[in-house]
Amino acid sequence: MKPAPFVHHEPRSVEEAVATLAEVGHDGKVLAGGQSLIPVLNMRLASPNHLVDINRLPGCDRVEVGDDHVRVGALVRHAQLLADARAASALPLLGQALACVAHPAIRNRGTTVGSIAHADAAGEMPSVAVLTGAVIEAASVRGTREIAATDFFEGPLETTLEADEVVVAVRFGRFPTGTRTAFLEAARRHGDYAMAGVAVALGVTDGVVSDARASFVSVTPVPDILDLTEAVRGREPGTVDWSTVADAVAAHVDPEADIHASADYRRALVIELTQRAFAAAAQEGVA
Repeated sequence: MKPAPFVHHEPRSVEEAVATLAEVGHDGKVLAGGQSLIPVLNMRLASPNHLVDINRLPGCDRVEVGDDHVRVGALVRHAQLLADARAASALPLLGQALACVAHPAIRNRGTTVGSIAHADAAGEMPSVAVLTGAVIEAASVRGTREIAATDFFEGPLETTLEADEVVVAVRFGRFPTGTRTAFLEAARRHGDYAMAGVAVALGVTDGVVSDARASFVSVTPVPDILDLTEAVRGREPGTVDWSTVADAVAAHVDPEADIHASADYRRALVIELTQRAFAAAAQEGVA
């Protein structure tokens, strides 16, 4: 299949890119890695008349590690971020989740920021963005604004981004020292979209659990956070019976049935994954 005809724009600066978006409005789409957008165009699920290709924007291919964040530019490929030792040390959850993203060929081209802007509830990186308290940096002719990840996702493939805005970077928040993380998902084949997945963060202070939070993949309409702290606070991580979180997870998620799995199966699957992820985080001691 082939996409419908479109005009291809190649801006050479953020200013030029947002000016083009301001001109074409809802009739335009932003192209970065294209691993999500191009299949949608080929199947004609979307037929924009303008593609604004941002691959030549300077400075958008950088990973920056700060005291409280890891900033990822809009053109940083999944593989680049996965291989970044400083980012992995500062925020291990990034690498834990990126290793589950599709296949190497997809990771070599697809962008981490693009997967967040695409807002697919079956994607790994939106759940990581929410759990880390990420901030989305969006630019337009009006200037730059910052959007909290918890306010960014409105629905499946829907965000609060305006038609004339482009995401130039995402700042993932670093966890406090002592936080342990894990990411698990289950798919029919490795690299397929997950039937269910979970990212967890387990805070440990003075040898006992201080907080426990989770964000999910494929089982909620938008990525959000489930706070499980009250069920486990004050316990030594290795002694927690993680089956105690099952009821809370079951009540929180809202999976849909499809040709791959029933809603009940997805719910049971994500409960098991959540228990395993927290158990793994409790043993890892990843800071």
